[in-house]
Amino acid sequence: MGAGHAHTLYRHGHSPVHALPPHCKLAAAFCFVLVVVSTPREAVWAFALYALLLAAVTRVAGIPAGVLLRRLLIEIPFVAFAFLMPFVVPGDHVSFLGLSLSVPGLWGAWNVLAKGTLGVAASVILASTTELRSLLLGLQRLRLPPMLVQIASFMIRYGDVITDEMRRMSVARRSRGFEARGVRHWGVLATSAGALFIRSYERGERVHLAMVSRGYAGTMPVIDEVTASRAQWTYAAALPVSALAVCLLGWTL
Repeated sequence: MGAGHAHTLYRHGHSPVHALPPHCKLAAAFCFVLVVVSTPREAVWAFALYALLLAAVTRVAGIPAGVLLRRLLIEIPFVAFAFLMPFVVPGDHVSFLGLSLSVPGLWGAWNVLAKGTLGVAASVILASTTELRSLLLGLQRLRLPPMLVQIASFMIRYGDVITDEMRRMSVARRSRGFEARGVRHWGVLATSAGALFIRSYERGERVHLAMVSRGYAGTMPVIDEVTASRAQWTYAAALPVSALAVCLLGWTL
């Protein structure tokens, strides 16, 4: 499988986390998120320990804390939704700073914030330590349906191409004096979107014919097979296993 497009989230490094095979990291991140989601929201201390575990992984991976925190800003829409929950969720209310807040809403907001933030942080660490091409190889190694892996591969490969095409169309409109200033210009933008779709579709047809003429039969060849040793699996399992122990303790207390 080719496709050497590097993504901006990846940070080059030589840490033990970077060196792990991609399918080990994918499985570890998925299991960690699954454990976090399964933890009762009342176990506040458990989420603090999860955060410490991720902080330890971040330290080992050599990712600056500032970089991780900046990338967590992607969850701001969910944070805004969580802050609305104490005001709209029905149930018993408590007064805080003159505001009447719903108790179930407060627990719901905490649940969304804690689990969402930990899940996003785990994803950011994964993306920061694994190249995009390696992630696709890892998904293939984990036996994800080949068609889904190929769709993701082509989406990544040609996303920049379509973006450049859209940028050229925008330059062409501006060079002809067009500037979208209101609803009356939406028709021109809709026409441009339709033209972009047709060009993308035609490009996809040409690429598909070129691939078939070169022997494509529904599967992409894997140039370098990625394997993992038992030690690497054990190293990758340290995070989800530790989180599982915390989760079980949270259910028993």
